[in-house]
Amino acid sequence: MGGMKVLVSRLVQAVMVAILIGTATFIMMRSLPGDAAWRIAAGRYGYDNVDAAAADAVRGELGIDGPALPALLQWLSDLARFDFGNSLVSGQPVMDEIVHQLGASASLALVALLLSLVIGPPLGILAGLRPRGMLDRVLLVASTGVKAVPQFLMALVLIVLLAVHLRWLPAAGHGELRHFILPGLTLALGLAAVNARITRDAMARIADMPFWRFAQWKGLSERQTLLRHGLRNVSVPLITYLGLQFVTLVEGVIIVESIFGWPGIGHALVHAIFSRDVPMVQGTALVLGLGFVIVNSAIDLAVRRLDPRVAG
Repeated sequence: MGGMKVLVSRLVQAVMVAILIGTATFIMMRSLPGDAAWRIAAGRYGYDNVDAAAADAVRGELGIDGPALPALLQWLSDLARFDFGNSLVSGQPVMDEIVHQLGASASLALVALLLSLVIGPPLGILAGLRPRGMLDRVLLVASTGVKAVPQFLMALVLIVLLAVHLRWLPAAGHGELRHFILPGLTLALGLAAVNARITRDAMARIADMPFWRFAQWKGLSERQTLLRHGLRNVSVPLITYLGLQFVTLVEGVIIVESIFGWPGIGHALVHAIFSRDVPMVQGTALVLGLGFVIVNSAIDLAVRRLDPRVAG
């Protein structure tokens, strides 16, 4: 019953998110300075091939100077029928373009998330088992420093170090496994820094509880105690925080995709904003917002599964 309440609540939240995001992006795109018809024409034909006649043709074709409210209501009506409309630049259905781009972004985000879980939690567990030890002190400094570095700067540092100087990896590209490493590592390091600290704090708290000491008093080794009693308890706060990390991951994906030329949804969103492609911006922002709702729903259900006390 608790899981059903979560799903119903998230469904209502998804509807509200769709309305708010669609309205907000429409208003912001309409409020941007400059000639929208010129930008759309530039997106279609290239900036070198745009003139006043091309901009006027686009303006007449799309009715850009028409009233805003009917256009917004039409978009919301189409959305109720799961129709995102067509791109003003390419003319292709927005949903088709988003599905293609979302696959590239999702694969990159998955690689980054897996790398962060491989790097962060093991270090956090080791540091939490020995609070105030050498590893704990080093991890605190390292995680704080890594988290403080902006995503774009981290990307540039990794490009200069691993692609330019050492020539181990390509600086950009898509389609091969090695192309995932640099952008995935750029996203993963910041996430791993947070994962490590959350895991460390949870592990230190659990290792100080009576049931942990009782398990060792019964003769279980530290490794057996961790596997039987520690990992499940540590995973609850870690999985909970994954929902919040999704926001950081989405923000990082938009920046990292632009730097590495990754053909994902973040890269497409930036180009759509510059080209004033309103349906594409609305559809992309909506998918990202709904993705946040879906991830949080999955996190809630997973936490209830791991810790039945939450359901109560």
